Amino acid sequence: MSKIQNTKSDRFTAPAKSNRIVALKTLTKADKGTLCRLHYKKIRSSINLPALNEVFAGLRNPSILGGNSAKADADRFSCWAAGPKEIFEFRAGQKDPFGKLQRALEKYKLVKGPADDLPKGFFRGGWIGYFSYELGRYIERLPETTIDDLQMPLIRLCFYDRFIAYDHLEGTCFAIALQLPDDSEKPQEKLASLENVFTKARKISVPPPPPADIEHIDFSQIRCNMDKDYYLRMFEKIKRYIYDGDVYQINFSQRFECDYNARPIALFHWQNHYNPSPYAAYIDAGSFHIVSASPEMFITIADGIISTKPIKGTRPRVSEDGQGKQINARNFDELLSSEKEQAELNMIVDLERNDIARICEPGTRKVVQPRTIESYPTVFHAVATVAGRLRKEITFCDILKAIFPGGSITGAPKIRSMEIIDETEPTDRGVYTGGIGYIGLDGSACLNIVIRTIIIKNQMAFAQTGGGIVADSDPQAEWDETITKARALLAGIKATQVAAKL
Repeated sequence: MSKIQNTKSDRFTAPAKSNRIVALKTLTKADKGTLCRLHYKKIRSSINLPALNEVFAGLRNPSILGGNSAKADADRFSCWAAGPKEIFEFRAGQKDPFGKLQRALEKYKLVKGPADDLPKGFFRGGWIGYFSYELGRYIERLPETTIDDLQMPLIRLCFYDRFIAYDHLEGTCFAIALQLPDDSEKPQEKLASLENVFTKARKISVPPPPPADIEHIDFSQIRCNMDKDYYLRMFEKIKRYIYDGDVYQINFSQRFECDYNARPIALFHWQNHYNPSPYAAYIDAGSFHIVSASPEMFITIADGIISTKPIKGTRPRVSEDGQGKQINARNFDELLSSEKEQAELNMIVDLERNDIARICEPGTRKVVQPRTIESYPTVFHAVATVAGRLRKEITFCDILKAIFPGGSITGAPKIRSMEIIDETEPTDRGVYTGGIGYIGLDGSACLNIVIRTIIIKNQMAFAQTGGGIVADSDPQAEWDETITKARALLAGIKATQVAAKL
């Protein structure tokens, strides 16, 4: 086995002239879009997920969705792409994000061909990227008093004309290529380039990442955008708003930061090994990286059905050695029976039902999965799923304008909650509590809620965590919850930094 090389490769890229950031202002509603034909090939070989993550991280502008075994419990598929054909960005201060976004999404059209044997719900090509929380200011009239210190795009989407996808349930890997009219490469050449990448991944080994003591993180060495005194004062301010009847619930968060000099993909390896999450993602935008270990699905769209799966309620989970098993059983039962946590999730489920009703056919919205406790490596979460059938005329931008950002990370009612978040949190959230995922050419989509996520920029790592505050919330318990959620993120940062120095 060869060792990992810390180098960028240009072997798997589209022509340089096509890798442009565009506003797509020239398209009109009369444009029919560039027609794309889908070509695919099964790759008959075992897959090494860390190795494939490693190889794609060395390519240009890669995006990885999943890349760990937890995907089998979510939407089933992992996806690796690099060398985008185009990049769409929208930044704060610009105008008409949804008009520009809609024109971008309409630029490419998938030709309907004969039935294929690709699995149902499979990503068949399109855009991969993220939407930042502050995009909500273009949906509702909201204050803008927080500081945008990270200066990242509000929207960043890459259009990829080739990618690798893996079906975790069937154990099948596919090379996918889109044929465009102006292609300089034949579909077979694109597929061959993907197979070359896969072959390269089979020849390397990625050593297991170093362990870390999650339970003993020294928070005195971590900088934060607020101290505990500020947190408690804002907590009391939020409670007054609740007592006055302005809101029922507010999601309040704080951001941690520290130096980071290791490779971003090393942190993704660490999270996938010790904290595998069903909606994990890795995005390399050049000037910044996103490493997400999100367990929460924001929306999934397939066959005209939209579903959302909010998380509300968290308890710590520890390794089951010594007294761990008894501790976990106690924490699980406590979350299951907590009237406060049940009420908190019920409020958000009701909010999501109302949001979805705005874009769905009457009578089709429903709670398809009632409150359930799910187990993750470091926490237990309470979740529920709401779904409905989209009206035929609804576009993806209509969906965003109706339900973005997710209610589980704002509060209820949503607009007033977002106003209070802006008033009490000192910095922009950025991609935190936005959405990362794909928008397919076939009308499918899957976005996570960006929690348990680290932004790496200018040799700094930023991790933000929060929780829902309601009338009977205890300030110390809420503070402790943000710390519990941050531990696995900060432990990974520390472990990869130490390993990089060895």
